[in-house]
Amino acid sequence: MAKIEFKSDVEAVDALAASYKELKSEIGKVIVGQDEVVKTVIISLFSNGHSLLVGVPGLAKTLLVSTIAQVLDLDFKRIQFTPDLMPSDITGSEILDEDRHFKFNPGPLFANIVLADEINRTPPKTQAALLEAMQERSVTVSAVPHKLPNPFFVLATQNPIEQEGTYPLPEAQLDRFMFNIPLDYPSYEEEIEVVKNTTSAKKYELSNVVSAEQILFFQELVRKIPIPENVLEYAVSLATKTRPNTARATEAVNNYISWGAGPRASQYLVLGAKCHAAISGKYSPDIEDVQAIAKYVLRHRIVRNYKAEAEGITEENIIEGLF
Repeated sequence: MAKIEFKSDVEAVDALAASYKELKSEIGKVIVGQDEVVKTVIISLFSNGHSLLVGVPGLAKTLLVSTIAQVLDLDFKRIQFTPDLMPSDITGSEILDEDRHFKFNPGPLFANIVLADEINRTPPKTQAALLEAMQERSVTVSAVPHKLPNPFFVLATQNPIEQEGTYPLPEAQLDRFMFNIPLDYPSYEEEIEVVKNTTSAKKYELSNVVSAEQILFFQELVRKIPIPENVLEYAVSLATKTRPNTARATEAVNNYISWGAGPRASQYLVLGAKCHAAISGKYSPDIEDVQAIAKYVLRHRIVRNYKAEAEGITEENIIEGLF
């Protein structure tokens, strides 16, 4: 692997911010609008975390992921999750070769970017195989561990309106995702632009902006970015405030939440804030950087109770009350 070197960490952070701008403008050739979604996905990539994209069908979730893979010059595989999908269909299996020896045949998980399409349509056994790979960065077949490529990044999609024939991810498994990113309908103007672009003969040439080596370098760099003690304490405080019936819990949390975010939330709030600061041209995160990514980190880690559902209190309402 080619060694990437900069004169100083300041210069390296400037390079990360420049790479982010290039990535965004290249992705913008194909993806209209969705700026916040693109930004958040790139942050999770540079923070070495996985993301869950939640939105109704037709919002270009799959197109977004394949476009990101193209501009990053990474190996990309798409897995369509269905109720009959088996763990071996995604991890790979052992097959008998011509010499009558068992040989491992890698599955579609062996890629740099894996799109797990409609992850809630497959049974828990198959979901668990994917989530083991996300956590351990390896898969075990016939008691033999197989390392996944580096970088390894899972983007899963979920349609919130399809309830029949779905297997919702348990909270413990949702915790494996750094971010839960909601996608909304485009604005009227954006939809006109989308329809113009997709119903004409227009074709886009995408350039590779960032290499696998640069991504690995930037992932290490994000961890090295210093964070002031008060900002770190603020991030941890946000996560601890979501836990009902504890010393720091707010009144709204005690009333409307049955389960709060665990320590992984605090870690991702700090990493996400560091990366958010870097792509914004700052060399150290502040409280605004933590707040910018807090909803994406906490949304899927807090469980509302029946009272919250009855009164129409959303996760976003509760998170905003923590700031």
